[in-house]
Amino acid sequence: MTYIQKRNVTGWLFLAPFMCSFFLFVFVPVCISLWLSFVQLDLTNAAQSKVVGFQNFSDALKDDLFWKATHATLNYAVLMVPAVLLIGTALGFGLYGMSRGRDLVRGLIYLPGMLNVAAAGILWQWFFNNEFGLINFTAKRIGLPVLPWLSDKAYAMPSVVIMSLWWTIGATSIIILTALQQIPQMFLEAAALDGASQRQTTFKIVFPILRPVLFFVFITTTIGAFQMFGQAMILTGGGPEFSTRGLVQFMFETAFNGFRFGYGAAISWLLFGMIAVFAVIQSIVVRRDS
Repeated sequence: MTYIQKRNVTGWLFLAPFMCSFFLFVFVPVCISLWLSFVQLDLTNAAQSKVVGFQNFSDALKDDLFWKATHATLNYAVLMVPAVLLIGTALGFGLYGMSRGRDLVRGLIYLPGMLNVAAAGILWQWFFNNEFGLINFTAKRIGLPVLPWLSDKAYAMPSVVIMSLWWTIGATSIIILTALQQIPQMFLEAAALDGASQRQTTFKIVFPILRPVLFFVFITTTIGAFQMFGQAMILTGGGPEFSTRGLVQFMFETAFNGFRFGYGAAISWLLFGMIAVFAVIQSIVVRRDS
């Protein structure tokens, strides 16, 4: 066996654990999900299971609960994505401008992201509690009105967004900080020598260089927003009046609580289609800008 052949064999051996796990835990479940979306599965009597074609997809598109879940998902994305971009960018610039204590602040900002969604959700469930929650307790002490954060339809989704921002904003701010640190200093020095103000340097040099990174954050945050599940499940259970029950939670409850696995699989593929359309639009925009 030649050296090149040995190197190729070694490479495949290193890849084998990942390839096997990918096949077992990603490829196979995806194929099963696709098959389930075209059948009506009866777990109590396999003989009653039958192929129904696109009936599950048709039923989903006619289901008012599906469209309520879609509306809740879009509502979350509309609130979450701009907030992540604005706050994450502001924190990134703030960290970049610090001369002392940057590492400490960066660690504190990123710390909530090390919690899993269950721990973060339980913590904020106490913060938002109407009777003895920290937020309403503080509001009473300083004379502000007490708000029904999780029990009122008007405040439930913003509450989920606030918790999600606290939980995820650290990673975004560090991405922005890293991008700022990679900007060649000669660009900034040349702008200063030409007499450019700080505002001009920021908007004419820094932001154009950051545009690919900001676009990356926009894409990943939007995809994550469409997959929102644990935050609302723990904080509100999807209520009140299904106002925070997104598509992933609707899919989960339909499949595993209602035992309609084919219908739940169809919902998952409809969600995949929405994300795929968004990805295609993103690809077209990137090509036009490049």
